[in-house]
Amino acid sequence: MAFRKKPLQLNYIINTFLFAYFIEPICRSYANVLKKSNFKFRYKLYDFIYCFLIYLHTIELLVMKLSLSYYITLLVIKLKGIKKKFSKDPIDFKKIRKEDIHHPKDVFFRKNNVHRFTILKTKITEINQNEATNKLLLYIHGGAFISGPAKHHWDTIKEIVKQTNHIVWMCDYPKAPENKIQEISENIDLVYKTALEKYSSKQIILIGDSVGGTLITALIQRLIEDNNKLPHKIILVSPVMDATMSNPQIDKIEAIDPMLSKNGVLSAKRMCAENNDLKNTMLSPINGSFDGFPNTILFLAENDITYPDQKIVVQKLIDAKNTIEVIEGKKMPHIWPLLPVMKEAKMALKQIITHLNN
Repeated sequence: MAFRKKPLQLNYIINTFLFAYFIEPICRSYANVLKKSNFKFRYKLYDFIYCFLIYLHTIELLVMKLSLSYYITLLVIKLKGIKKKFSKDPIDFKKIRKEDIHHPKDVFFRKNNVHRFTILKTKITEINQNEATNKLLLYIHGGAFISGPAKHHWDTIKEIVKQTNHIVWMCDYPKAPENKIQEISENIDLVYKTALEKYSSKQIILIGDSVGGTLITALIQRLIEDNNKLPHKIILVSPVMDATMSNPQIDKIEAIDPMLSKNGVLSAKRMCAENNDLKNTMLSPINGSFDGFPNTILFLAENDITYPDQKIVVQKLIDAKNTIEVIEGKKMPHIWPLLPVMKEAKMALKQIITHLNN
């Protein structure tokens, strides 16, 4: 393939302009992210990142397929050692929980109408910017059943509350290994039942990322089996559909997944399982029925070890003649719509907000 060459001098001018107006602000933003996350970095590391940005910017000018902020996000993920944490067996859930935020201190949550209450062992944080609204969004966060919610969950909720007309319930459900999947599922069931006492099912939307998507999918299967009212719509972001992680395609994707490792994910699932039964539909909804699902929106990521099982579920949803929409993130990591700064994440979050407003 031949590339059309630009005059060398003009190339330098374009690069300088783009760097001055786009790269430098992004670099500062990521430096602030690292500082706020208590990441230990020195000026030498900052210089390395700065030089690395120039290199990536040159690549982006040539290829123009993925944003510069995508590559920076991957670098930050690597520097924070997320995949390393998810490579241990047993997984160090206490260390991972250090990132948990149960009561956000952001000014936004102090200024808006925030109410907290408990359903069984689930701590609900209700955020309501518009008291006249009658629409409810139940947010079931991810965290491998062992942790959460984290900062990216609250940041996502903030944007949803600001840009939609929904009351949001952040559902901080009980975690493994102290609690097993049966008790966690009973909590989710009662949260939804409580929501139905205050809102019509047509006014309720559920959104969940990672194992939050697991819990929502399994909830819908139970509701259908018991002939109960279904929510208007569900939005699943990188849902984990099979706790056994036995799909042979997973081993191929693990090499390019920047966040998750099979060892750590399996370890977390075993901590949550009853009698080590990873095939139970509460943990592995891929084994359940997908007949009669409500309108389902799925955000999938190609560079994610949970992707192969999601593709199987998509086909099951299609075969069952459900109304679904699938948004695939090319070369994206796990839960990519919730990641900060990244251009592709912001675009995906806008799509989520559009679905909530429609």
